[in-house]
Amino acid sequence: MTSPDSQPQIIFSKIGREIQPPVIVDLMARALANPELLSLAAGFTDNAVLPRELVARFAFELTQEGQPDEPLQYGQNQGRTRLRELSCEVIAGHPGEQASAFDSAKMFMTNGSQQALYLAVQALCDFGDIVLVEEPSYFVCLEMLKGLGIRAIGIPCDDAGAIQPEAMEALLRDLDARGERDRVKALYLVSYFCNPSSRSLESDEKRAVAKVLLDGDWQIPVMEDAAYRELYFDTPHAAPSIISMPEFDAFPKLYLGTYTKPFATGLKVGYGYCTHPQWLVKILCIKGHQDFGSAHFNQAIIERVLEEGLYAGHLASIRQHYAHKANVLEAELIAGGLPELGWRWETPKGGLIIWVRAPLETDLRMASDFCQRCIEQGVLYVPGDLCFSSGKPWHCARLASGALPEDRLREAAQRFVAVAKERN
Repeated sequence: MTSPDSQPQIIFSKIGREIQPPVIVDLMARALANPELLSLAAGFTDNAVLPRELVARFAFELTQEGQPDEPLQYGQNQGRTRLRELSCEVIAGHPGEQASAFDSAKMFMTNGSQQALYLAVQALCDFGDIVLVEEPSYFVCLEMLKGLGIRAIGIPCDDAGAIQPEAMEALLRDLDARGERDRVKALYLVSYFCNPSSRSLESDEKRAVAKVLLDGDWQIPVMEDAAYRELYFDTPHAAPSIISMPEFDAFPKLYLGTYTKPFATGLKVGYGYCTHPQWLVKILCIKGHQDFGSAHFNQAIIERVLEEGLYAGHLASIRQHYAHKANVLEAELIAGGLPELGWRWETPKGGLIIWVRAPLETDLRMASDFCQRCIEQGVLYVPGDLCFSSGKPWHCARLASGALPEDRLREAAQRFVAVAKERN
């Protein structure tokens, strides 16, 4: 008889053997478990601006008898038809978009945009394949790729995160020379108020990327993550998505969007818009195996908010709120003297992140003295090395301004600056 402490050996798959717990899960667990540990790490939204009244109103209405397309029942694997139509309208409403470019048949709803990204990559990549990413890039995506046995390779970018076309061209030539052309399966871009750099890709920058790929005959799928697109502070970013740019017509394209960050994270409703019919079919096949349809009730709530024209007003309110929160965090970093210590950052124009860069010799990694001292002092951040495919450089940090109440946000920034002064 096997005792609880002596379990029979399981032979895991290659992924099962190599998979590690995502860092984001650890960061979120720490933030939720210890209220005295002030988290500038987890990119939560602010409880103060969650749409409680809207959710309560439509949750009540949707649970009354006689509802068409019963929201408490299973739904379609691809997602609610009307929500897909309305989501196309949301994207088409941004500057520079061509409304005629969007077709709800190419839209699918998911459990947050992260699931859409996972499904898309799983449909494309085998173990050992390559996905090209910006530097820095969304660290959760980098961890996901690693967990699937996929290699993330960084496109050369300058210090501010802008893509360098000539260096990108040289990288692709090198990959080709090493016999890895067939291994390169996709390009992943975080185009709007990037997590973590908070910068947005300009139209000319996107065109340059398309030209480099076309000139080298790299017609690989291009995935554009727009999770923060609607969280601009003053004006929307003017560059259209790759869906509306003729320079990308030759490429299979996937646009990722979400209602988690701009509406309610707990509802976990995101979406993907895929222009390639066969790729979309494979994505939906995998999704069918996973869940045969994301939560129907949650989708119905979002659908009603959009249908009633209430989404724009909600966004206008939270944009002001998050702009103020970003100003609060930045003001505390400045007032504490961080610039005088040689730290640099760009003032964000949207999103929930400030990307700070310490002097080059500063080590901010998770195991560093700096990070451990921050935890001792009751503040948590995302080490920037997690956001680079190579794990370098080590002198950057991602600070999130969204979740903490204003007084706690100020205190967290002060704790962070105090450690920086200690280590100066």
